[in-house]
Formats: sequence, C-alpha cells, structure tokens
Amino acid sequence: MELTVFQELTQEISLECFFMTESQQEEKVIQLIDLHHFIECFDSEMKILSYLHHSINIVEHEGEKKGILFCDLKHSAVPDSNASEEFRRRYGLSELWFVFVEETFVQDTACYTDAIIENSLDIFYERIFTFSFFQSIIQPLK
Repeated sequence: MELTVFQELTQEISLECFFMTESQQEEKVIQLIDLHHFIECFDSEMKILSYLHHSINIVEHEGEKKGILFCDLKHSAVPDSNASEEFRRRYGLSELWFVFVEETFVQDTACYTDAIIENSLDIFYERIFTFSFFQSIIQPLK
C-alpha cells in the first residue's frame, strides 16, 4: 500500500470513526492494513466494499459479495461465529472467510486446527486461511 493511500484511509477512519477510542481506531487501521495486504497477496482484482463500521470486511470477489474476518490469536480471542452468520444474512454475503493473521510463517498449524474445532469455524466459514503478513504467504486451511 502506498503511503499516500494509507494516509487517506487513516484520515477517513479518523473522520468516520470519531466516536471510537484511540485504541479502537488503531485496531481499525490494523484491520485495514491486513485487508489491503491480503487482497494484494490473494487477488488484486478483489474490491473493498465496506470495512469501517464492522469487524467483518465486505469485498466483491468474482462478482459476489463476501465477508472476510481477520483474527490474530496472539492479541484476541476468536469472535462469536453466530454473530458472523447474522452479519452474512443482513448484508447478503455469498461466503464468509476467516483469516488467522500471523506476523511470521508458522508451519505447524495445530493451534489453528484447534481453534477451528473449538469454535466450529468450519461450520460458519466457507474458507479458512492463515496469512503470514510479513512473508505475504496465504495458506488455506479449508
């Protein structure tokens, strides 16, 4: 992401999300950076439709509206999947994707497999990935 684009988007977050605390705005910026980099690595033709007011990002991919939820297990717990299903219906999403974000590439995916099983993620999400941010590696888990 170019610096000017990043500055424009962070300014948009500051203006649109003025009601959020500073730490919530920081989380929103991280969500946006994760989303942009994921798109660069996965399919640069994907279009961002909405990201500001939800933890689930709405994108257009292959002509369909899809939702992408990022989760960094080092910094937060897995969100409630029932809320994701409600979000899917409300916004008419054809698919939901769950992405475990990590700073470094992890070959042993057992912790992610455990989280998938414990939270029944495979029931609620059509696709599940790990995304090694700094190495730009996306690894499908489902």
